[in-house]
Amino acid sequence: MIRCISPIDGSVYATRETLSAQAASDAVERAREAQAEWAALPLDDRISRVMAGVAAVGAMNDDIVPELAHQMGRPVRYGGEFGGFNERAAYMADIARDALAEIEIEDSDSFRRLIKRVPHGVVLVVAPWNYPYMTAINTVAPALIAGNAVVLKHASQTPLVGERMANAFHGAGVPRDVFQNVFLDHETTSGLIAAKAFGFVNFTGSVGGGKAIERAAAGTFTGVGLELGGKDPGYVCDDADLDAAAETLIDGAMFNSGQCCCGIERIYVAEPHFDAFVERAVAIVRSYKLGNPLDTNTTLGPMAHARFAQEVRAQISEAVADGATAHIDTFAEDDGGAYLSPQILTNVTHDMRVMRDESFGPVVGIMPVKDDAEALRLMNDSHFGLTASVWTADTERAEAIGDGIETGTVFMNRADYLDPALCWTGCKDTGRGGGLSVIGYHNLTRPKSYHLKKA
Repeated sequence: MIRCISPIDGSVYATRETLSAQAASDAVERAREAQAEWAALPLDDRISRVMAGVAAVGAMNDDIVPELAHQMGRPVRYGGEFGGFNERAAYMADIARDALAEIEIEDSDSFRRLIKRVPHGVVLVVAPWNYPYMTAINTVAPALIAGNAVVLKHASQTPLVGERMANAFHGAGVPRDVFQNVFLDHETTSGLIAAKAFGFVNFTGSVGGGKAIERAAAGTFTGVGLELGGKDPGYVCDDADLDAAAETLIDGAMFNSGQCCCGIERIYVAEPHFDAFVERAVAIVRSYKLGNPLDTNTTLGPMAHARFAQEVRAQISEAVADGATAHIDTFAEDDGGAYLSPQILTNVTHDMRVMRDESFGPVVGIMPVKDDAEALRLMNDSHFGLTASVWTADTERAEAIGDGIETGTVFMNRADYLDPALCWTGCKDTGRGGGLSVIGYHNLTRPKSYHLKKA
C-alpha cells in the first residue's frame, strides 16, 4: 500500500494499493500489444492527441495546485507547474518531425539507403515528487510522440499526479493501454526490468535508486536514462551584477524549499564582493514567510517529508559544530518537523557534508574565492554534475569557465531553469543519458538502417 503523508499536517492524504507482480506483468503486456497500433498512426495524429492531453491537464490546474500543496508542500501562490509542463511538451511536439525524420543517404536507380528512427516499444517512466508534472512530461510526451507505449510509475509522495495525467491523456484520445499509470513497489519494478519488460527505462531520483535500476537492468541490454543527485554550484565573478546574482542564486537555492533537481547548493563569490553578496543574500532569505502552503501569503512551504527536513537539519548542525556561521535565526513557524527554517552558511569548507552531500533543502553555503581557477577547482570538487551557474558580464569568460566545469549544463547569468531546446543531462553521480531536445528523441528511439538494392 502506498501512503502519501501530507507535509502540511502529517495526515494521510491518499492511499493506493500496489499491483501484484502478475497484474503488473499483465499491464506491461497490454502496453506491448497496443504499442504497434499506436506507432502506426500518422505522426501528426500522435502529436495532436498528446498535446490535447497536455491541454486537458492545464484545464485541471485550479484543482491541481492545492492538491500539490497537500502532497508535497509547494505554496499555492506559485500556481503549479503548467507553464513549464506545456512549454516542454509543446517544444518536443514542434521538433518531432525533424527529430524523427528519416536520414536519406541515397535514392538512386541502384540503391535506396536510409536510416529510420523507430520506437523502443514500452518505456517505463519513474518520476519524482519535487516537480511531479514537469519531470514526468519530459519523457512522457516525446516517448508517446515517437510511437512508444508508456508505463508511468510516480513517486509515492505524489500518487495523484500520474492518475490525473493518465485520465487527461485518455480523454484526449491516447489509448488506455498505450499510456498507463501504475502503482508498483520497488521489488516488482526491479523484477519487471530484470525480465526485459521494457525497451527503455527513464528514472529521476536518488543515486541509490539509480543504482537499483542499473542493477535490475544488468545483462538485459535495456537502455536506461538516469537523472540522479545534484550539488549545483554558482560562481559570482568579480564583474558580476551583484543584485541580479543574489536574487537569482538565492531563489535557486530556496525555491520549492530547496527541493529542485538543479537547485543551487553551493555559491562561490569573488573575494572583493563576498561581504556585499552575503549581505544581499541574508536580506532576501529573512524576507521569506514560512508557513502553510495553502495560505497565499506563504512563500516557503514545508519540505515534502519530515525525514527530508531532518537530513538538512543534520547537515546544518554538523557544519555549525565544525565552525560554520549560520546567518538566519530559526523562524517561529519551524516546528522541528517538515517546516524548516531556511539557512545561509559562511565559513564553510568542503570537509563539511553541507558542501559535499546533496542537501535538497533550503540551505546554501557561500565561500569566497580568489580567482576563476580556484572557483573552477571548487565547483568540480563534487561527486555530482548537473548544472552550474556563472555570473559575469563577459560571455567569452563564462564559456571558457564552462568548458572546464564537469557538468551537464552551464548557465550564464541565470540558474535553475530547464531549456527544452537543450539536452537535459548530467555526468558523474548525477547519472547518464539525456532528455528533451532532439537528443531526447534519439534516446527514446533506436536507429534502424535500410540498404535496399533495386532490381
